[in-house]
Amino acid sequence: MRVVIAEDEVLLRRGLESVLTGEGFEVVAAVGDAPGLLAAVAALEPDLAVTDIRMPPGNTDDGLQAASRIREQHPGVGVMVLSQHAQRSYALTLLGDNPRGVGYLLKQRIGDIAQFVADLRRVAAGGSVLDPEVVDAMVARATVPDSRIAGLTPRQREVLGLVAEGRSNVAIGERLCITEKAVVQHISNIYEALGLAAQPEDHRRVLAVLRYLS
Repeated sequence: MRVVIAEDEVLLRRGLESVLTGEGFEVVAAVGDAPGLLAAVAALEPDLAVTDIRMPPGNTDDGLQAASRIREQHPGVGVMVLSQHAQRSYALTLLGDNPRGVGYLLKQRIGDIAQFVADLRRVAAGGSVLDPEVVDAMVARATVPDSRIAGLTPRQREVLGLVAEGRSNVAIGERLCITEKAVVQHISNIYEALGLAAQPEDHRRVLAVLRYLS
């Protein structure tokens, strides 16, 4: 799997490069600013781009804006954004109207190498990954009185949160210690509660996640 890394802190950039190379990834470029990231992706068309949010030249959200442009201009490239903070607005900007092939993790998650690598592979394969702290922020934001999300049961919100993290029905069942059949039923009830009409399963899953996040 071919990867481009964008991180302005040299030690972290080299550390990411070393970890990913050791896990069988091919790091085709490692850059220190947002323009370099965009140029590398355009020239190399990697399977995955991994970027920090705060990057030169502006040192604000340059990495996030570059990630959004990559998703628009290179839809076949998975994008994993790393941040020190769980920001709902960052997640919404990154996801846009399509939570496929995208991830948003806090940097402290990198300490669990096996999980981090699994998350990268999931994003590169077209899945989505959201840090649990980001999901928690979404749950808190979603429980306003007039939100359909607020009408879900606690278990349904728990299931939908795991769907938003990109987990499969089997993985959700294992996490919650319930059967896959029970997960399917919960998700069906969620679709009904959110007013999502019958259509292909993957499309309804995406719509449910977007409703959850907005």
